[in-house]
Amino acid sequence: MAQTGQEPTRNTTRPPRALPPPALCGFLLLLAIVFTASYAVGAHMGPVAPGMHGPGVVGDDPEGGRHGDEPGMGGMDMGHGGGH
Repeated sequence: MAQTGQEPTRNTTRPPRALPPPALCGFLLLLAIVFTASYAVGAHMGPVAPGMHGPGVVGDDPEGGRHGDEPGMGGMDMGHGGGH
């Protein structure tokens, strides 16, 4: 049997890779490590301004400084009583 000198043809084209490039994977891993370390340091150090409260909170009032039937107006001096 004579050989013709031709090899069987192979499919040399590869299907597209499902994985992103290694540089992108490394960058995302580094980003996750930096955010994790930042969160850990922040949790260890505690709050930046312990006395700071959100809007509407005055002092240590657990109700947020709101009084009576004035929703959202608590802690504001309305200037009632002369001087106008």
